[in-house]
Parts: sequence; structure tokens; C-alpha cells
Amino acid sequence: AASPQCFTIKLDLFSTFSLNAGPDLGDVCARGSCYPATGDLLIGRAHRLTASSTCGLSGPERFCIVSHLQETQKCFECDSRENYNKNHLNSHNIENVVTTFTPDRLVTWWQSENGVENVTIQLDLEAEFHFTHLIMTFKTFRPAAMVIERSMDNGNTWEVYRYFAYDCATSFPGVSRGPLTKVDDIICDGRYSDIEPSTQGEVIFRVLDPAFEIADPYSTRIQNLLKITNLRVRMERLHTMGDNLLDSREQLKEKYYYALYDMVVRGNCFCYGHASKCAPTDWSEGDAEGMVHGKCVCNHFTTGLNCEKCQDFYQDLPWRPARGRNTNACKRCECNQHASTCHFDMAMYLASRNISGGVCDDCQHNTMGQHCELCKPFYYQHPERDIRDPEICEQCDCDPRGSLHGGVCDAVTDVPKGQIAGQCHCKPNVEGERCSECRQGYYGLSQSEQGCQQCTCSPLGTIPGGRPCDTETGNCFCKRFVTGRNCEQCLPQHWGLSNDMDGCRPCDCDKGGAIDNNCSALTGHCVCKEHIFGRRCDQVESGFYFISLDHYTYEAEEARFGPGVTVVPRTPPVNREPTWTGIGFAKVPEGEKMEFSIDNTPKSMEYELLIRYEPQLPDEWEQLLVEVKRSRPLEGQCSTTDYQSVSLRPGSRYVSLPWPVCFDRGQNYTVELSLPHYSSHSNHQSPYMYIDSMVLMPRVNSLDLFSGSQFDLDMFERYRCLEHSRSVVKARTTDICRDYVFSLSAVLHQGTMGNNCVCDPTGSYSSICDPDGGQCQCRTNVMGRSCNSCSPGYFLLGPSGCKSCECDPQGAEHPFCHESTGQCTCVPGAYGRQCAHCLPSHWGFPHCQPCQCNGHTELCHPHTGECQGCKGHTTGHNCERCERGYFGDALLGTGGQCRPCLCPEGPGSRRQFAEGCFQDLRSQKISCVCSPGYRGSRCDECAPGFYGNPNVPGGRCQPCQCNGNIDTLDPEACDSRTGTCRKCLYHTQGTACQYCKRGYYGDARLQSCRRCMCNEIGTASHGCLDGECVCDGATGQCPCRPGVVGQNCDQCASEMWNFESGDGCQFCQCHPVHSYGSSCNLLSGQCSCKPGFGGRTCDECRELFWGNPEIKCHACDCDPRGIASEQCNKMTGDCVCVEGVAGRRCDTCGRGYTGEFPNCEPCHQCFSSWNIVVSELTNHTQYLLQLVDNIKVSGVTAPYKVTIDSLEKSVSELTTILEHDPISEPLTHTKLLLQDATYRLHALDTTLTDTANLLDDAQKLDQTIKDLQEQVELVKNSDIRGATDSITKYYQHSIMAEVKANRSTDGPGSTVQQSAGLRQTTEDILKHSKENFEKRLEQNAQKMNEFASQLEALNLSKLNSQDTEGCGPCGGIGCQSEDRQSHCGGEGCGGVLTTAKDALTKTKDFDREITQGLEEVHKLNKMVTEARIRADIARNSAHDVILKAIQSKERVELNNQELRELIQQIRDFLTNGTNPNTIDALANEVLKIRLPVSSSELKSLTSDIRESVSGLTRVEDVLSQSADHIARAQNLLRSAKEASEHATDIKNQADQVKEALEESERAQSAVSNVTQQTKTVIESTNAQLTSVSVLDYRIQRKGHNVIVFALNVMCVCVYLDSEVQRKFSRVKEVMETRSGGVLDAHRRAEDLQQEAKALLGHAINSLERLRELERSYAVNQKILEEKSQDLEVLENEAQELLQEISQKVSVYSTCA
Repeated sequence: AASPQCFTIKLDLFSTFSLNAGPDLGDVCARGSCYPATGDLLIGRAHRLTASSTCGLSGPERFCIVSHLQETQKCFECDSRENYNKNHLNSHNIENVVTTFTPDRLVTWWQSENGVENVTIQLDLEAEFHFTHLIMTFKTFRPAAMVIERSMDNGNTWEVYRYFAYDCATSFPGVSRGPLTKVDDIICDGRYSDIEPSTQGEVIFRVLDPAFEIADPYSTRIQNLLKITNLRVRMERLHTMGDNLLDSREQLKEKYYYALYDMVVRGNCFCYGHASKCAPTDWSEGDAEGMVHGKCVCNHFTTGLNCEKCQDFYQDLPWRPARGRNTNACKRCECNQHASTCHFDMAMYLASRNISGGVCDDCQHNTMGQHCELCKPFYYQHPERDIRDPEICEQCDCDPRGSLHGGVCDAVTDVPKGQIAGQCHCKPNVEGERCSECRQGYYGLSQSEQGCQQCTCSPLGTIPGGRPCDTETGNCFCKRFVTGRNCEQCLPQHWGLSNDMDGCRPCDCDKGGAIDNNCSALTGHCVCKEHIFGRRCDQVESGFYFISLDHYTYEAEEARFGPGVTVVPRTPPVNREPTWTGIGFAKVPEGEKMEFSIDNTPKSMEYELLIRYEPQLPDEWEQLLVEVKRSRPLEGQCSTTDYQSVSLRPGSRYVSLPWPVCFDRGQNYTVELSLPHYSSHSNHQSPYMYIDSMVLMPRVNSLDLFSGSQFDLDMFERYRCLEHSRSVVKARTTDICRDYVFSLSAVLHQGTMGNNCVCDPTGSYSSICDPDGGQCQCRTNVMGRSCNSCSPGYFLLGPSGCKSCECDPQGAEHPFCHESTGQCTCVPGAYGRQCAHCLPSHWGFPHCQPCQCNGHTELCHPHTGECQGCKGHTTGHNCERCERGYFGDALLGTGGQCRPCLCPEGPGSRRQFAEGCFQDLRSQKISCVCSPGYRGSRCDECAPGFYGNPNVPGGRCQPCQCNGNIDTLDPEACDSRTGTCRKCLYHTQGTACQYCKRGYYGDARLQSCRRCMCNEIGTASHGCLDGECVCDGATGQCPCRPGVVGQNCDQCASEMWNFESGDGCQFCQCHPVHSYGSSCNLLSGQCSCKPGFGGRTCDECRELFWGNPEIKCHACDCDPRGIASEQCNKMTGDCVCVEGVAGRRCDTCGRGYTGEFPNCEPCHQCFSSWNIVVSELTNHTQYLLQLVDNIKVSGVTAPYKVTIDSLEKSVSELTTILEHDPISEPLTHTKLLLQDATYRLHALDTTLTDTANLLDDAQKLDQTIKDLQEQVELVKNSDIRGATDSITKYYQHSIMAEVKANRSTDGPGSTVQQSAGLRQTTEDILKHSKENFEKRLEQNAQKMNEFASQLEALNLSKLNSQDTEGCGPCGGIGCQSEDRQSHCGGEGCGGVLTTAKDALTKTKDFDREITQGLEEVHKLNKMVTEARIRADIARNSAHDVILKAIQSKERVELNNQELRELIQQIRDFLTNGTNPNTIDALANEVLKIRLPVSSSELKSLTSDIRESVSGLTRVEDVLSQSADHIARAQNLLRSAKEASEHATDIKNQADQVKEALEESERAQSAVSNVTQQTKTVIESTNAQLTSVSVLDYRIQRKGHNVIVFALNVMCVCVYLDSEVQRKFSRVKEVMETRSGGVLDAHRRAEDLQQEAKALLGHAINSLERLRELERSYAVNQKILEEKSQDLEVLENEAQELLQEISQKVSVYSTCA
């Protein structure tokens, strides 16, 4: 491809190829893309150029020119009816713009009509062309607005190339004014639309702006940008001189028109790179010289007017433009000599992966396909002939009836696809080489889609194997129980056509549940009787059931019997089935009888009568008589025996009568059962028998079900189905017996007629019962088939079942109760439903006795007899003593024996301060036992440490709120009335001892006030007076000087120095690039400079150098004999000379000195006088030079500056006069007043808003400080470097918060100060209003007093003496109204009473106004008070925020200080000659230490420390423990030193051993683990320090040392990581140089290895001993914890004993 730099993009882009092409143009196109020459597209196309307006087309037209010259002729004539020639010089048609390059080209032009602004010039080309640029030369002004457009579809649509306008915003609003960002941007250009020049002005438009480098000039975007078929220039606005706006005469338009000398449309024939020359499209167009023709002479097998398509038989590839060296020539189609034409198919081209898209047309020789490579249908390709052979395709030989697609065969042989040339494809049911035979199972070859018809035999009913049907008729061969032509039907009474051997199965309908033995042939469902379903009719519907054989059971307890027979109920067993039915048994003595009523026999037939019983005696009951009593004779065919006798054996639970009994359906019978004789072998006095029930069981062999089938009867008897139904406790029924019983039930009841469930909705869970027998699902403790009664021992049937009677076994006669009420049968003395209580006022069930309560109550506990509800303020088990707060003898009986303790006012009052009292029996004196906080005989005084006034109603004694900082046993520690603390301890002060004393800080509430430790050098001058420094009372922060930080103001802030100056610290100001960091030396301020830089701040060249360090530094070239300092000037390089020496290098004698350097001597004294004169002349000369320079800068106007200033002053005075116009002055003044009022209102609103939001701001600051505190805590547990950065950042946040808080509280412009000012203003206004109001009130009161005096002086006797004769409408004294009421005065009356009433009304109104005024004053006062309170709250909140910020700042500074000390200690450790052996030994010792690494161990360790700290009573104990820890650390250090010495000896031998280096690598990884463990230790230590922070300052310093030691260990480990690696590299290099050929080193290595193993064993043993010590320590620690807990329990007991002793002391101290 062509390089983007091939064209920058030149406007004649594609003309380059034609200009540089050789004589053989074909060779140019053969090497790649080729393009025709570029020229003027207007040449030869003047007839295709049109204009919408031309002057003189209809006749001569006058026009004028715009000229200021004194020309003789200014107006001319235009006559364009004829083209321009020597005879028609006034013709100005559009053809005149075509360039002719003649010398007199300026005499011809095109001109539009006068005054017409919208004029269009359009060029219509005959083909597509490349358009590169346009040049237009105007005779008149260029258009003020113009648009260049182009079309690519012969004028159907137009696109804008460029807008041109003098004022783009007005002419083309919304169009960008540029600059161009892309080559195809559409902008408005203003360069070619100015009014100048007035003639020969050009408009140049380039399609491809040269400013853009086109990466791909052959891209579609660029090609489309150049392509045109039409070009149009629209001129939309004329330039005028403005006179047409004032005068609308037509003569003015004669000089305003468009006139164009020439127009060049540069371009070439557009051939898409497939042609190097063009020919005329139509010879009638002509062939003018220089004409660019429009028809391409195509190469690369392309054709068309613009070579826009491929030739007819070159369609194998898609047509594409030629690009660079790629011709993209069209490719010939491959049709294997079977076609002569083809076309391109894009789908085929894409499917071939862009290889071939040519599709051959009209393939011959029976071929087809894209390349005629396939045979047509019904032909196949001969495998032995060439693809170009005309006989390549032969016809298929297939039976059209049996083959697919009418006999189409495989066209080619393709083994993987299973294709063989000429092979027929048979229909699905056809086979054979020619597809002429039916497949097995089919018949009748035909033209059908399948070829042969399939046998329709059912595979289920057809005999398997062989042909399924007859090949002629299609009849199938059926199985045994199958019929039909297709073997698809079962024989009658058979169903379920399947793969069985016989094909179908018998219906086998149930004989009792089905109507007959016919069933559905598909489903096998029989026709069932009512409420029966199932395929065999062997299931009952939901809600119905089939009976069991013993369904007709008659309970003995429900029979009729005499008084000798009793019912014996039984409680159902828990985990087994009961052996009886019903609620129990009937106890029948010898000689008694009972009668059973039978009225529900389902069918007239013989029944077996069964008696169920439970023997109670050991012998056989010899005689039981059964008699059946009938109300009418039998109607059936059966015979019966109505009187039978049977014996009851003791080993059985039922007996059947010897002969069946016949019953008719629907008749009533009575069966009498009597027990006349027990046994002739027994002497039992009163024998009895438990009869359970009588059962009627149908005699099965008399039913039709078994009478016709001996097999069914044998099966019924074989499985003993009858025996299963006789016993109450039934075994699991077999399926065979269940089916027979179902059939019997259906025969007896004609289905399930009447056998619906009828489950009791209250006693059952569901209305659905068990279909086998009809038992419903009973709720808890519910019985009966329908679940309609409670089981014995239960009562009250409900939704949750029955409740248990729960009869008390001691108070009830039996466990059964009434079924409805649940009342048990009680023994004498018992009471209650369950017979489980004594009578009221009794206790001790079941041996009840009366309650003994000394007459104070009648109720007592039913089991213990303890009295309940004692009256008369008594209490105790028997109400035998007085309540708390009362005294007396409770055994005296009812009355006032228990009296209240008046301490001082008695129980229930608001002034009772004693827990009780007692009376001295001898003196009868009452002594109170005071509550805590009270004392005195009546407990009416406050004890020491308490305050209050208990002598007033509601008064109480409360503990003095002194935050634990007073002696509570000292009566003078706090005021007993007010609670004000007086004797504060622990360096505290305040009314509640809530503050630390001056010079102390801490939390007084925690007794942690400590002395301020301020550094006097770094503390502000107001912070220390007379050697005593004051710090913040809460945080201990001292007031630091500028740049000084730290709680004690003892260090400079980060990046500051010069602490010892006493004026604060200064910024380092280190150069950010030339120094290693922003910090400097704390004493000298010297920054750490990079090589080549110097100066204190590293912004200069290094010492003895000068120059600009950013460019180059030069060495100071000074003569050492004449310099005062070796350092020259840092900027100029001038040396600092001694007196009398001069010169840049200080190597010559100075001015005023003489002699040879370095021997310079002062000149004569006269030199000084001449030197003064010369200096003055020099200064004056310099002044003159400066004056000249000023004139050059200011210009020639400087001399007239006074005059100009005078004129400006006059203008200013005129402006002032206009501004103070008396007409506008009132309006301006009013406007200013309104603005001032608005400003004041806004300022007041802002002040009030700031005051209201001050508390919110303070709370937000408080929350911010809390968040910072949490983040600082998190930083402590993170990396040290990250912690340092975070601490610095949050320190800056704290400073900002402090500044914000200070701004909100301090300073003249703060919110608090503004609020205070507003409050003061309000108070002044209120005070002034109050004075005025009081003054008016005083005047009104004085007037009221005068009125009262005058009223008293009035004599009303005359009024009283008037009679009633003169009573009128106004009445008078003595006058009465119609209702006999006094009548005097009224509206319109001027009497005394009316006047008095009016005065009274006015007085009341005045009084109301006074009250309202007072209320307003009260409201104002309240508002001021609230404002003051809010301001105070805001001030306090802001103060708290400041304190918290200072605390956060202090903690940050403390962490920074600790970090600095750590770094210093690490440096000391590393610079004091420490060698790697020492480090290695120390690391090994650290590895042996077991550190707590889990969170549980850390929490346990923290809790142990807290418990230990809380148990400390003396500081000395803590110090001793700390001393032990320090001693232990020293021992560890000595051990480390010993290990270091031993390791040093080994190191001397191991320098040449390579194996030891591998051990060092493993040690390195171990050190990393130790580093992590040490970090955990640091976190644990920080937590310990936080807990111990409440101790003395000295203990903190000891803990700080422990932290520093742990940090040192960590940093040593970090240093080990790098140092061991470095040593490893160095030793490895030494080993590589010395290891070769040294045999002794090998032997020493082996010895060393043995010694190392021994050392390892020794280390393991030592580690094991340490672990044993650790375990022992853990055991001892656990024992210590247990002892501590025991001690705490003992301490609590001692406290309780002490309190009890104190109470006893107070009691006995009042005894006489």
C-alpha cells in the first residue's frame, strides 16, 4: 500500500500517476492502481454549465460599478442574448467563466441580474468524476454568503461541501466555524467573503485540506468525498455599501450584482484506479483541447463508464477499486467448458471464504452448479471421464415407483457420505438395486410417497416372528385372546391388548362390587355398583366404607340388664390395642341376664352369633343360655334354632353358638343372654363374668359368592379369613382376605348402600374414614367408629379432642369423670372437679386442716399452709410479725398492733428514709434504721457524702456528684444542702471536682489528672508563667509556638527546624527536586541535597560552585590571594574580594588602589574628591538614558500628558453631572435604599441561619473527630510507613478542624461573635421597650389613682333620693323594668351608670392590653434567653470539638514522636558496629519466643492485663513488675549476646561453606515470619498501653520503653531481611572464587555440619524447656485467675458483712 506521506494530501492526488507514467500506460496499470490525468472539468462542458440568473437574457440591461475614482463612465449595458464574440462584447453568459488563458481574459465575465441575491451556478457532468478543488475569480465583490454543494447521484440528492460567509453566525446559524478537525468536516469559512478586494477576489475550495495527512487515500471515505456527478454553487447574499438600506430605488440595485471572471473546477475522470486515460462518453460532446473526458479506458478486466464493474466472464471475485500496488483485478470464471457466461453471487463468495463468487450461467451437457461441476438431477457423473468431457453425465436407471424423487440417483461417488455414482435411493418401504421390491412388513408397490403400504397389524395382538400380515390381502395373524383384521381387539370379557403371550387379559371383575364380568376393552374398568370404583370395582368412594365381618357388634354395656349387672369402664391402654370394644365391660353375676336388640340386619340369611367376654374366674363357666325372640315368623328359606346353650372357657375371649341363627332383613329381634350356672366344681360365693359384646357374622357359605365357586370358598377358609374377624385384637389382614371381605360387604349391602362414614366433625380429623371397616380418624382421646364420644377417663369432646379427667388418685374414687362436665367422684373431704383440693380456708390435701393466720386473713397456701394476704401491716408464715416500716406485736389479734415507723413521716409518705425501726421495751423509745445517705434519730439529716433537704416535701439526700474525688466520710467534703464539692482530691477542682487543677490535665472523672510537662522553649509565652506551665485540661496539650508540635511542645513539626531559637520552628523549604526529601536537619536546617546541588535548601550549586543548577554549575575560579571567602557568588560567579582587590577572580587591584597585585596600596587622597564628581556625572547620565528609554516606551504622547489629564478630568466631571441628574436622583436613591435593606435582611437571615446551624456544625466536627480517632486506631495496626503517612494526613485534618472550630467561636467575624452581637442588640431593644412600657404604665397608674380619688369625692345621695315617677327609657335609681329588674342606663343614655360602665369596659380593655404587652415582653425575654442558651451550647460544643481535636492532635504527635524515637534507636543499633552475626543470633533468639498470634490469645492477654491493672493498689507493685520485665529483657539480651559470640565463631569457619548459605535462605524466610509475629506483638503492646494509661506518668514512660524495645526487635528483623540477603550475595561471590580445588574446606564443612546438627539439637532441647516453662506459666496464670475470682467473691462477702455491721452499729448506737 502507498505510504501516507506519498501525498500530503495534494489536491491533484491522482494526477501524479498520469504525469509520471511512462509511454506504456498498460504497464502502469499492470503494476497497480492507475489514474487519468487531472484537468479543468469545465473545458469542453460549457454547455453543461448553467446559472439561475444572468443579466441581459431578455434584452439590454443597465448596470453600474462601485467606484470612487473620477471615471468618465460608471454605468454600462449588458446584453446576453447572444454569446460573447467580437460583435457582442456586452454578452455576459455563464459560458464566459470557462478559463481560456487568453491575455484579455478580464474583458469577459459572467454577470447576474441586478439586485438578485439567491443565484445558483450548476455543473452537470455526464459521468462520475473525481473533484479536487474549485477556484472562482470574481469581478465584483465576492458573495457575502455562499454554499458549495455536490451530488453523486445525478442531482437526486445534494450534500454540502463548505459554507462561506462574511458573518457565519447570521447567514448560517448552527454551522460550526471550525477549525477543521477531520478532513470531511462541514464548516463555515469566512476567509473568502470579505468586501475587499472589490475586484479579482478569489474563492478557493479544496476537497482535501493539505493540513491533514491522509493515512489511506484509497479508503472508501476519501474516494466518496472526491466523487461527484454534479456541482452547485449557491450565492445567497450580496455585499452592499449600506445605501440600499436607506433608499429603495431601483437605481441603487444597478451596482449590486454577482460577476465572475472565471471558474476552474479541477478534477479527473473517476475510474476507481482501473484506467490511466479516459475517452469521450459521446463523440457528440466534442474533443476540445485539454478536455477531461468522462469514459474510462478500463484495465484489470473491468468495464463500464467508470470501470465500476467486471467484464461479463470475469465475475469470480467481487468488483473492487484498485488500491496502491493491488490492482484488485477481476477474475475469470471457471465453468469447466460447460458454460460461456457467468455472474457474481456474494452469498457464494462469502460461503467460499472469499475465494470464488462466480456462478456459471446456462450450464450445458446436463451439468449444473456454480462451476458446472455437478450433474443435473436424474444424471450421474461417470467416474472414469474428465470433468470437461461433454459426456461426463449419464442418465440414472431407477424404478420411478419405488425410488425417491422420481428416480434420482447419486450424482458422484463419495465413500465417506455413502454415495456411489448411479446408485438409486429407494422409498422408505422399498428395497432392491432398482428400488422395485417392497420391504418385509409392507405390500403393494405403487406411486405413493412410501412406495409400499405398511401392514396395519397391531404389534401387541400379532403373533411375533415371520411376516405379520398376508402380502396380498394384508390380513394379520392374531394371538389367542385377540381378534380383528389388524389384531387390534380383545375377545369379550377381556381387555388390555399388550405384549403378553395371549395378547389380552380377563376382566376379573369383583363378584360383589361389579354388576357383571364385562369391562372396558381399553382400560379394563368394570361396571361398579353404587359408591364403588376401581378397575375391578374393588374400592369404595371417599366418604364410604365396606364393613368388616364383625361389623354388627352390640356392646354389652349398652344392653338392657337388671340392677345386679354393672358397667365396668376401662381406660384405653397407651401403647397397645385394647382387648375390648366400647367403653368397657358389663359385669354379669351368676343368675343374671341381659337383652340385646337387633334391628339392622342387612340381608335375610343365616348368621353366626358370637359372644365376646373376659373371664375373671379360673374355671369354665359351664352354662350360658342364648334365646332369640322374634316378633314375627321367618320369611326366608333358611332354618334356625332360637334356643342354644354354650360354655365359656377361661382360656378364650370369644365363643360361637353351635348352630347358625336366621334373621330377616328389616325385622326387630331380641337376643336374651343369661348365665344361670358358673361351675359345679367351684365354691365361689358370687361368681361373675365380664361380657364385652355380641357379634352377628354372616354365614359365608350360604351366599352366592361362594355357593357357585368351591375354589373361592377353599381360599377363604385356607387363609382363615373368618377367624381374623372373630377376635377383638386383629392381626394384619392379608390382601386375599381383604378382597373376599370387600366382596362379602358389597353382596350384603348391594354395594356400600348406607355405609357412609358419618364421622363426627368435632371428634374426628376428617370426614373421610378408613375404607376397610369405616373407622374414622379420631382426635386425641376420642373413641367410637364415628369418633363421637370420649374415651373412658376423658371428657368434654371438642375440636382438640377430649381432655383428661385427671382425677386425683387420692381424692377421687376412680379415674373416670362425667363425660360433659369432667367432674370426678370425690372421697369425703376432697373438693374440686378433680377432687384435688381442700375446702376454702383449709390446707394439707388430702389430710386437710384449717389455716392458722392469727386472725389477719382467711387464706393460706393449700400445700404449705402459709398465710396469704395478711392484713393490718402484718407478714410472716402465720402473719405473726409486722411489715417492714412498721413495729409492734402482730400476735395481739386484730386492731392497731402494727404501727408505722415515723422516720420521719412513715411508710407510704414522700418523707420516709428508713428501712425499718424498733422500740426499746424499757424506754418505749422508737429508733429508726436509716437508709444509706441519711442519719439522725428520725433519719431527717443527710449523711456525709450526701446532700439535700429531707425536711421539705419531696426532699431527698443524694450522693454528692464529685466524680469520686472527695472523701465520702468527711462531713465537710461537700455542702450538705447544695452538694457543691469543697475538698477536691487528686489535683481536681470545680463545683463537682470535674476539672483538673491549673497546671494539670486528664480526666478528673477517672482520677487521672497529671502535671503538665510543657517544654518552655517550645511553649508559647502565655503558656508558662514563673516556671509553671499550663496545658489543656483535657488533653494535656501545651500551647505551642509556631511550627512546634507535640503534646509537650518539645519538637518541630514535620518539615520544620530551629527549635532552639525560642521563637518557634521554621519551614525547611527544601527544593522538591534537588533534595532527597522535604525534611531537614533539626538544628541547622540543612536539607539533604542530591549530588551536584547545595545550599541550605538545595536550590543552589554545591559548595565552591556557581551558576543555575537547572542548567549547569561552574567551579569558582578565584585567586586565593585576593579572596575573603572560597565561595563565590552563587548566581554570577564573582569572587568575594578582600578590601583593595577587584576583578571577577579577585586578581587585580581595586578602584582607589594602586600597585601590582597582590601588593595593592590605597591611592592619593585627591582620588576621593575626583571620584565624587565622576560619580555624580555618571548618575546624571544614567537618569538621561532612563528618560530616553521611557519616551521610547510611552511614545510621543508623554510630553502632552498634562493636557490629556486635563481633558480626562473634564470628561469625568461631565460624567458626574450626568450621574447626578436631579431627575434620576430620587430613583437611584430609592434603589440604593432597597439594595441596602435587602442586604441587611440577607445578612440578618444568614446570621440567624449560622446561629441555628452552629450546633449541627459542631456535631459534624465531633463526628469527624471520632472517625479520625477510629482511623488512627486502625493505622496503629497497619504498616509503619503507611501509618506515618496516614497519621500526617489526619494530623492536617485535625488542624483544619481546629481552625474551623476556632473560626466558628473566636474572632470578630465568627458565628458566635455575631450571635453575641445580635443578642446584645436584642437586649438593648428589649431594655428600651421595657423602660418606655414601664414609664407609660406608671403614668396610667397615676391617672387611675386620680380617677379613684375623684370618684370617692362624688356625692351620690342626690341620685339615690330620686323617685320612680321620672323613670324614662334610660331609667334611673329605683326604676324597674317590666320583669321587675333594676333598670338604669342603656345605649344612647349619658347617665352616671352608663359612663361608669364605659369606663369599666375601657379599663378592662386597657388591662387586657397591659397583659398582652407583658406576654410579649415575656416572649421576647424567652427568645433572648433561648438564643443565649443556644449560643452557650454552641460555644460549649465548639469548645468540646476543639478539645477533641487537640486530643487527636496530641495522639498523632505522640505516635510521630514514638516513630522518630524508634527510627533513631534503629539507626543507633545499626551504626554501633553491629555485625551480621549479632543480628543472626538475635533473630534465632526471637524465633524461640512464642508470641500470641490469634485473636483469642490477644483478647485473653488484654483481659489479663486489665484485670491485673484493676487489681493494683500501689504504684510500687506495678513498678516492681515492670522492673521484673526489664530484668527479663536484660537476661534475654545477655543470652542474645552469648549466642552472638558463639555464632561469630561459627561464622569464621562458614565463610567458605556453600551449604551454610542454604540455611541462611531458610533463615531469611523465618525472619519474615518473625516480622509478622512482631507486628502482632506491637498491636498487643499498644492495647496494653491503652489500658495502663490511667496510671502515673512514670509508668507510661516505662511502658513506652517496652514499645520501643518491641519496635526495635521488629526493625532488626526487617533489617535482617535485607542484610542477610546482602551478606548472602557477598559470601556467595567469595565461595565461587575459593571453592574450586579446596579439599580441606570440604572436611571442615562436614565437621561444621555435625556441629550444626549438635547445635540444632541443643536449640530444640532449649525450645522444649521454654515450652515447658510456658505451660507452667499458663497453669500458674490459671491458678492465679481462680484465686483472683475467689478473692473477688470473698471481697463481696466482706463488703456485705461490712454493710450489715454498719447497719447494726447504726441500730445499736440509738439504743438507750
